[in-house]
Amino acid sequence: MAGFDDRFISAGPGCRIPVGEVSWRFGPSGGPGGQHANRAHTRVEAELDLASVRGIDDEVRVLLVERLGARLSVVVGRTRSQDRNRELALKKLEERLKEARVEKRARRPTRPGRGAVERRLTAKKQRAARKSERRRDWRAE
Repeated sequence: MAGFDDRFISAGPGCRIPVGEVSWRFGPSGGPGGQHANRAHTRVEAELDLASVRGIDDEVRVLLVERLGARLSVVVGRTRSQDRNRELALKKLEERLKEARVEKRARRPTRPGRGAVERRLTAKKQRAARKSERRRDWRAE
């Protein structure tokens, strides 16, 4: 593929990884398909060593290794074309890197509103009344 290794995986500022840093493995994709599926090595495994890859700033590298681990790998075998599966694998790598960069907002704990509390208590009273109606009075007999 001409020019494939000249591209970059970009996951925001401080993270621009050359595609040449990705290590590739290929194998036959599973599932039905007859001779083509058995002979063509279209399944793609892309692996990125985040601890030593070029193109990542140090503070970004620490964050990514903390959230994703030292090695990031994806497996794609959706299409019949190895080239298309390679493209999909690069997109998956880029998506995972971008997701790991997003800061999760801290949850602000809240209390149930008055209406919710009243509905819950009303429902409890109705259930208790229904169950008490089912009971037999053993003393009457």
